[in-house]
Amino acid sequence: MPNSLWSVPVTTALHAEGVKVVGLDTSATPGFRGDKKAGELLLEQRRAELSRLQEKLYANGRSGDPRNILLVLQGMDTAGKGGIVRHVIGSVDPQGVDHAAFGVPSAEERKHHYLWRIRRQLPRGGQLGVFDRSHYEDVLVVRVHDLVPPDVWAKRYDEINRFERELAEAGTIVIKVAMFVSLDEQRKRLAERLDRPDKHWKFNPADIDERAFWPAYQDAYQAMLDRTTTEHAPWYVIPADRKWFARLAVTELLIDALNSLQLDWPTAQFDVAEQRRRLDES
Repeated sequence: MPNSLWSVPVTTALHAEGVKVVGLDTSATPGFRGDKKAGELLLEQRRAELSRLQEKLYANGRSGDPRNILLVLQGMDTAGKGGIVRHVIGSVDPQGVDHAAFGVPSAEERKHHYLWRIRRQLPRGGQLGVFDRSHYEDVLVVRVHDLVPPDVWAKRYDEINRFERELAEAGTIVIKVAMFVSLDEQRKRLAERLDRPDKHWKFNPADIDERAFWPAYQDAYQAMLDRTTTEHAPWYVIPADRKWFARLAVTELLIDALNSLQLDWPTAQFDVAEQRRRLDES
């Protein structure tokens, strides 16, 4: 890692292999030695690096490079998915971002295979794609609320693995982030939305109802991690009670992925000296 505040690479510290959802310390900061102040200072530095690398990705995409990155954000309500979009993705050039939020399927979407709407939102070459919720809703909320029979959703783990392998083979780096908050922290964040008129638009009464299904969601998330953490599309588990840590962790994961592409600036498709001469004479 580029900073001594990380004791191990972030991909190692947060890898989902062996993680148990029940009993997870959602206030922990795995692999990070610093406190909140140090984390926030580092985040500002790393956001600048993320922006620089993302510009290279976008520039290469404009030059025909088909490679891209897909960040999948999953978590219970108030886990901080929106904060990641605003405070991490918000630091890069929006022209190079393909963002999609997946809520309850529309009438049109329900007519199709569950991956139909996902495929329509995949990032283009050179883009940083962001899914706020994703195809994993179809093995999470669908499972918890018995929206389809078990023999239907049970087949989806292998189907999703095949789908993500296709993406990886086509040049997409898939970064899957599972964000976890405690019940107490979720209660605090929901209460804040009720206390602040400027947050009422974010409050959904159904979020309180969902709290009763917490154990079922834990089981569903555990199965998701166990069944769909693969070499080509691993899950990373982020304790998200500390917002600053969650944002720093996702920033580091994105920087690691971008660095793995070993990008350089695209070569000019014109004679630079000739164009400079023309400019001087104009």
